Amino acid sequence: MDLCLKSKIALVTAASQGLGKAAATSLAQEGAIVVICSRKKKAIEQTAKEIHKLTDADVIPIAADVSKLQDIKRLVAAVKKQFGTIHILVNNAGGPPTGEILSMSEAEWKKGVELTLLSMVRLTREVLPFMIKQRWGRIITITSIAGKQPINDLIISSTLRPGIHGLTKVLSNKFAKEKITINSVCPGNILTDRQKQLMLARSAKQKMSVEKYLRGIVKDIPTGRLGKPEEIGDVIAFLASERASYINGANLLVDGGMAKGIF
Repeated sequence: MDLCLKSKIALVTAASQGLGKAAATSLAQEGAIVVICSRKKKAIEQTAKEIHKLTDADVIPIAADVSKLQDIKRLVAAVKKQFGTIHILVNNAGGPPTGEILSMSEAEWKKGVELTLLSMVRLTREVLPFMIKQRWGRIITITSIAGKQPINDLIISSTLRPGIHGLTKVLSNKFAKEKITINSVCPGNILTDRQKQLMLARSAKQKMSVEKYLRGIVKDIPTGRLGKPEEIGDVIAFLASERASYINGANLLVDGGMAKGIF
């Protein structure tokens, strides 16, 4: 299946590892020119080399912190200077701090808002003018199953992700006439470094081995396993394609059937 992504300019944030890297790799495999960013210059440059070696695609690394407005403006300006436009935006950011309402500080909440919510708002705001001008675009935000089914210790994520889903719906309504689709992908338990950190913390809190904790998680997933990062990446590449032009305003669960609700 040709996804018609050859030579499209894609910007994928927080892409040095995990789901961002997977999204960038899947887009590159489909022929897109991919700009990737993360806070650490050395790490993002290494990731660019790895994706290029695997796909033979053009991959441009830029160091930028998406929790900072000035970095977002500098990032988008750099892409504009080199390529003139952006066709595909994949909004991604590291997970916000975990904890509970009585223990989390004001600073942790503000950090979560800047990283998780405002990064999506700001990146979308900077990139939309290109897409409106060219009358074509794809904006895909990586959120979490917590946006559909709140998770107790992911209190910031469970608070902010539903807001992103609401904004996704609003923007998808407003800009569809410009041939721009705006969707989010809500991963379940995917075997990333972030997931490994959460498993270590949760298993320690419950005073059990990581292996026992993992067996408990898998019991709640109908497919009987954790997801692979590339499975999220491939969904994102499809949503970015011409083939997905009628998918708009979706907040799409990719969780092996773990979430219990129907909405």
